[in-house]
Amino acid sequence: MSTSPINRPALSLPEAWVGVNFLSRAGGPFMWRSFDRDIVAEELRTLADHGLAVTRSFFFWPDFHPRPYLVDAGKCQLFRQFLDLHAEIGLSTIPTLIVGHMSGQNWDPSWRGGRDLYTDVWMVGRQAWFVSEMVRRFCDHPAVAAWLISNEMPLYGGGGGLMNPVERVDGDAVRAWGELMVAAVRAGGGAQPVSLGDGAWGPEVTGIDNGFRLSWTSGLVDWLGAHSYHMSDDQLRQNLTPAFNAELCGLFGRPVVLEEFGVTRSFASDHNAAAYYRQVLYSTLAGGVTGWLAWNNTDFDLDHQEPYDHRPFELGFGLTSVDGAPKPALAELARFAERVGAIGLTGGHRPPAEVALVISGYFGAERPFWGEDDNPAIRDSLREAYIAARLADLPPALVRDAGDIPAAALIIVPSAKAVTAPGCRALEAAAQAGSTVWVSYSAGETANQRGWWWPDADATFGVRIESKYGLVEPVDDPIITLAFEEPFGELARGAVLEFWTSNAAACRARLPVSAAGARVVAVDQRGRPAILAREIGRGRLVLCAYPLELLSARTPFADHGPLSRLYGALARAAGAPPALTTGEDAVMVDRLFGSDGREHAIVVNTSDRRRVVSLRSADGLVRAGPLELGPLDARVVTLDPPCPPPSDQANQ
Repeated sequence: MSTSPINRPALSLPEAWVGVNFLSRAGGPFMWRSFDRDIVAEELRTLADHGLAVTRSFFFWPDFHPRPYLVDAGKCQLFRQFLDLHAEIGLSTIPTLIVGHMSGQNWDPSWRGGRDLYTDVWMVGRQAWFVSEMVRRFCDHPAVAAWLISNEMPLYGGGGGLMNPVERVDGDAVRAWGELMVAAVRAGGGAQPVSLGDGAWGPEVTGIDNGFRLSWTSGLVDWLGAHSYHMSDDQLRQNLTPAFNAELCGLFGRPVVLEEFGVTRSFASDHNAAAYYRQVLYSTLAGGVTGWLAWNNTDFDLDHQEPYDHRPFELGFGLTSVDGAPKPALAELARFAERVGAIGLTGGHRPPAEVALVISGYFGAERPFWGEDDNPAIRDSLREAYIAARLADLPPALVRDAGDIPAAALIIVPSAKAVTAPGCRALEAAAQAGSTVWVSYSAGETANQRGWWWPDADATFGVRIESKYGLVEPVDDPIITLAFEEPFGELARGAVLEFWTSNAAACRARLPVSAAGARVVAVDQRGRPAILAREIGRGRLVLCAYPLELLSARTPFADHGPLSRLYGALARAAGAPPALTTGEDAVMVDRLFGSDGREHAIVVNTSDRRRVVSLRSADGLVRAGPLELGPLDARVVTLDPPCPPPSDQANQ
């Protein structure tokens, strides 16, 4: 075979950050109006006692910049005390400069007067001046680790995000604003790393264009900072979405920091909040993240004060209670910080992947007459494929649809209505070179040229397609049954996989297809061809007549097992079984090499049940275990050298 593994990025800053976003319980965003040095010192010591090393802090803009050409000297003195406390206690901080948005409310300085933050020249000048002035005052302090330009600027300046889409903004103006703000940091003497604080909510991650594109922000910044407060209809999607988003960010050549994430006690018990932290921390470690800043350090007893009087759930995001007592989530972060410190992420790496997931060239791109309402199906299908690959212990690399898709052992194109013509040809070339290429049909979910955009699919896949123009063939069956006509990977002839079709009528469509050179691998519940394979060159093209990933994505609390087992079979058929496996559908594992070259396994039990697993290599050798994992447990295990199989196996 002429396939080769694909590198997976895991870039890091000079140190791996494990810490929190910091607002004192004495004031919240208004902490600088009622600064209590003793309380702040106590709060910082609690963090340090739990092994955390960094905070993210905030220049609340109305307080620090009360007039256009004036910085509040008294507030700056308080911030210097704040920095001194960090140094005394052994912490560092990342000051955030333009803080006009906080906790679901926008806060203008009194003099803004409705001026546009991106296009009004005078207003942009005032921001740049303030940034430079604040950096000049504090850049030499040893407690300053880095700089952030803003806090969720799309929610303040316009553009919005996945959960809060708002008015369109001028993307060119946003880019110029970002360039000027970073230049202002450097002009003020700030040599530390810098990022924008935009949340990484741009179109390459969410499919929604908010003016901030990773394609240009990555050229300005030293890390990409993802913010994650998503809601879901499925536990696996909920827990693995931050890792999936991080993988999308990681394609742009910068370290990825999970800059904000957390759980409010209004939405989850302390026990379940701790479990969520555990799942997110370890799955994002596997996903290439090298920095974690929880939201936030403390709960608040400030229900009389904005924004908490109208957003009361914001009172409960803390890792400590209102009296400073640690909550279980803080213990999870402490254990994680200790383990990450022992690994040595800086200088470490993730092993390359044998499996590639293809991102449609239409997702997040500026294509003529392509609507954003087509993007959710692409994103959600890709995330479903990511989850299934993870559960099959097939750590994937994400690759862009282009004319030079690398020939990995297994390439998965999940429920893609649209792949570019060069991408289609590149996938065929990869199969010629030895790849197994899985392509599942999808007509999409909108009426925008609804159908499958693949050029000359009949010749490519060795099939005859009987679609009707303007129409799709609906799926009426509540369950799709795939019965295998021949052995496929570890699936024996006669094996059956079942998939619920969900209630999402828009995507319940199949491709009417028959074999015309391809062979039928599996048939559906009515005996029709469902999976067909065409051998080509050194590899094969495998076509599925159902949008399995999209149907799963549209099913609340889906059973991810069948798709995971299908991907496992594909990998074995491609000659690329998992390098390390748990043998359990619900327990995922990935490998990570630390800076000293030691090999570690990241093990995540994604289920609510206790599991006992051993970690085995592709040839069956035990690398670690047995490991007992509680519900939603996760850990990092340093791998032993390979050992022979048990004697009873060796004698067979």
